[in-house]
Amino acid sequence: MTGTLAQFRSYERGPRLLMVNQFTINLGFYMLMPYLATHLAGPLGLAGWTVGLILGVRNFSQQGMFLIGGTLADRLGYKPMIIAGLVLRVAGFATLGLVSSVPALIAASAATGLAGALFNPATRAYLAVDAGERRVEAFALFNVFYQAGILLGPLVGMVLTGVDFRVTCLVAAGIFAVLSLVQVRALPARRGDDATRREEGPREGVLTQWRGILANRPFLLFSVAMIGSYVLTFQVYLALPLEVRRLGGEGAFGTAAVAVLFAVSGLSTIGFQTRVTAWCKARWEPGQALCRGLLSMGLAFLPPLAATAVPVPESGPGRWLVAAGPAALSALLLAVGTMIAYPFEMDTIVRLSGDRLVATHYGLYNTVCGVGIALGNLLTGAALDASRSAGMSALPWLVLFTLGLGCAAALYGLDRTGRLAPAAREARPRTVTA
Repeated sequence: MTGTLAQFRSYERGPRLLMVNQFTINLGFYMLMPYLATHLAGPLGLAGWTVGLILGVRNFSQQGMFLIGGTLADRLGYKPMIIAGLVLRVAGFATLGLVSSVPALIAASAATGLAGALFNPATRAYLAVDAGERRVEAFALFNVFYQAGILLGPLVGMVLTGVDFRVTCLVAAGIFAVLSLVQVRALPARRGDDATRREEGPREGVLTQWRGILANRPFLLFSVAMIGSYVLTFQVYLALPLEVRRLGGEGAFGTAAVAVLFAVSGLSTIGFQTRVTAWCKARWEPGQALCRGLLSMGLAFLPPLAATAVPVPESGPGRWLVAAGPAALSALLLAVGTMIAYPFEMDTIVRLSGDRLVATHYGLYNTVCGVGIALGNLLTGAALDASRSAGMSALPWLVLFTLGLGCAAALYGLDRTGRLAPAAREARPRTVTA
């Protein structure tokens, strides 16, 4: 941890503030979102389909608007989009706690999703620009702060929601309000290459820029190949908790075991991300690290796959071990795979963009992966249902293992054919401080 703090202090104010921002953003988001469905279905008494609609609107508004958010960040500057997203989330979170009508809840949910679409691409593009040649290390450190917020947020939310869910919403809105003011006063302004080129002469239209990105075949192939990594890591929230509860029951043990999954994933990243990245960078090329990261994610599903061949005791410590042990090991291997791949993944997006329209590339990348997550989770859920009805408990784990191997093979092919090499650049972009 001392080394992580020393590395954090080695960056200038902009990257340091972005890392702290991401911790705070995730703290506020995850202290509220895990408890929203219970609030909607419980105290508000909404039907299940309505709860699903409200939550789905948030996801759709975020995933569907990432490209717009990235484009605006490249054209107007990173700082304005970060601030706009934070302010919009203040309004969305406060509204979620204060209203009970379905139209208002849908609007608030859409606002929280759009907020993420505004500040996420801008934040990552800003960090990539300011970190320069230290991008890989910067994104590794960024992931430490990211995971710390995910780990702490639900714990704070549990305490606040025990008082009243409205308190949770208002505290989360307050956190984003304070964060917005901090950005206004302390975050240095940065503009992407499109804003810079506007000063040098006529700039390309948005549609022209989008067509250029869609013609960037290596970038699109990389985006599709990386979908599997997001589907696999999301199973910490879907397949693994369901399996723990299926084997261990819905009582106190099941709840505690699921909490252990999240703790294993978050704490391992906080403790080892920077060291894993330094080790990988010293030994592997970026493409090799990406392949090995995806391979590790696929191998993460071998423990639950092997556990399906073990008889499950009726009760006692043996049943608890079979229920929680393989899932916890799977969560750990998924975290290791993410630690290996994530910093190189973020760096590869910048390199494939040719350092042009970086936020727009991040926006499109997030949209592609978001659509892939939705489809992947739908198929995973179908595999879980099919496995239970057909008595084939190994089926979902075999499918996920195969997905990891397939994505690793796809990345290996892209790397071997040189498609993960940097794109040709028309001119070296300048970083402009506004």
